Amino acid sequence: MDAPPDETETFYDHVGGRATFAALIGGFFEEVRADPVVGPIYPADDWAGAETRLRLFYEQFWGGPHGYSESRGAPMLKMRHMAYTITPAVAQAWVGCMERAVDRLGLPEGAAEELRAYALRAAAYLINADEPS
Repeated sequence: MDAPPDETETFYDHVGGRATFAALIGGFFEEVRADPVVGPIYPADDWAGAETRLRLFYEQFWGGPHGYSESRGAPMLKMRHMAYTITPAVAQAWVGCMERAVDRLGLPEGAAEELRAYALRAAAYLINADEPS
């Protein structure tokens, strides 16, 4: 007889925990560094810091350790991104980078789709400027 599923398992645990999120965010930043639209938004002198912050945020958001809040406080996503000009094109480029990173993981489609859907919602939420005329 099979054991009942662990109802306390989080999405973070389900997809492989830290190793999966490190691969996801590492792959995302490989894409970002090569992207002419979204790459310039990130601090050229702090790629490693930006990668760590996003990994910690994603881990916490998806049910893993609370490293982000422990090191940075409350996420305050919108406020933390107000200093950056995020147009629909920038948001779309960001989503593309994240989708390609998700695709590299080879996760079951349901899990991959959850990550893609979150990226779309988060990017749309952070748009704070129109495209330049």
